[in-house]
Amino acid sequence: MSTLVESEEHKSLREAVSAFARTQPHVLDADDGKRLWQAAAKLGYIGVNLPEAYGGGGAGITELSLVLEELGAAGNPLLMMIVSPAICGTVIARFGTEEQKREWLPPLADGTRLMAFGITEPDAGSNSHRITTTARRDATTGDWILTGRKVFVSGVDIADATLIVGRTEDARTGRLKPCLFIVPRDTPGFGRRPIDMELNAVERQFELTLDDVRLPADALVGDEDAGLLQLFAGLNPERVMTAAFGIGMGRHALGKALAYARERTVWKTPIGAHQAIAHPLAQAHIDLELARLMMQKAAHLYDAGDDVGAGEAANMAKYAAGEACVKAVDQAVHTLGGNGLTREYGLGRLITASRVARIAPVSREMILNYVSHQTLGLPKSY
Repeated sequence: MSTLVESEEHKSLREAVSAFARTQPHVLDADDGKRLWQAAAKLGYIGVNLPEAYGGGGAGITELSLVLEELGAAGNPLLMMIVSPAICGTVIARFGTEEQKREWLPPLADGTRLMAFGITEPDAGSNSHRITTTARRDATTGDWILTGRKVFVSGVDIADATLIVGRTEDARTGRLKPCLFIVPRDTPGFGRRPIDMELNAVERQFELTLDDVRLPADALVGDEDAGLLQLFAGLNPERVMTAAFGIGMGRHALGKALAYARERTVWKTPIGAHQAIAHPLAQAHIDLELARLMMQKAAHLYDAGDDVGAGEAANMAKYAAGEACVKAVDQAVHTLGGNGLTREYGLGRLITASRVARIAPVSREMILNYVSHQTLGLPKSY
């Protein structure tokens, strides 16, 4: 299948999601978000990428990213789509035991349960090799005991469990290796504290503490020795979905600016007739379209099973979408002038929100490092 031109099936899905999204009220709080999530799940949109055998749509990240983009373009992006079906659902579907799949995939697909994802730590930042959350075996019971901290974990308060990235000790080398654990929300020793953010978003951010959290042996997802393979099976879809998040937000802002520029008249013609207004908006549209092409390439490679190729493309897509989103929002606000900062038009809040696409889940500088090393073969500086 070509990644340059959408199939008729994908066009139909895009139109259906767009029509649905436009009928939904603007999400203002957690209750609104829950209603939208459940409504989208009922139509099969939330679990479109999960296996049919477990209640999903049997499609891929390509289709899930399309859903998120259209929700965002309508002004209602669901941040937890990046996390629950894309990261957690994908990891469990690919590496989970049959019991884990039966327990988690159907409710993740139908929207009755959510899962958060915890990887970032206060002292590790973008360096996942410095993760200090450790998991050790209880020699008597076989249980896992997790200790550590996580920060900037989205939606922990509304999630039924969090997929935690910890590190276990390799018995052969003594080195720590990354592993994934399902930690139910009410597990003893699993604490959370909301982070006071200036980001205007329905989904809150949390700091997590794991104080000798005891988990059964079957809380481990996948092979203890698979390490980075399993981790990046979730991180590549995360980057693709963050690109979709940014592209949708950019399209939403651009749409508001275009509607305003067509009608607003200061001299004799609408301001959109003036090239100083029209050209930057046209450039924003071009940048968003280019970012979408790379996002579609990344999703296509991932769904085709090319994890290496998808890694490169997903990082590029996330970079391109983050830049395009910030520029589109900035130009939209500028087009409206003072009105761009009023609550009526709803663009001011996007100034902060658009930065998320640049910062999370990996900064643009770390993506440039990745491309420098992995693609261009330049030496590392760290």
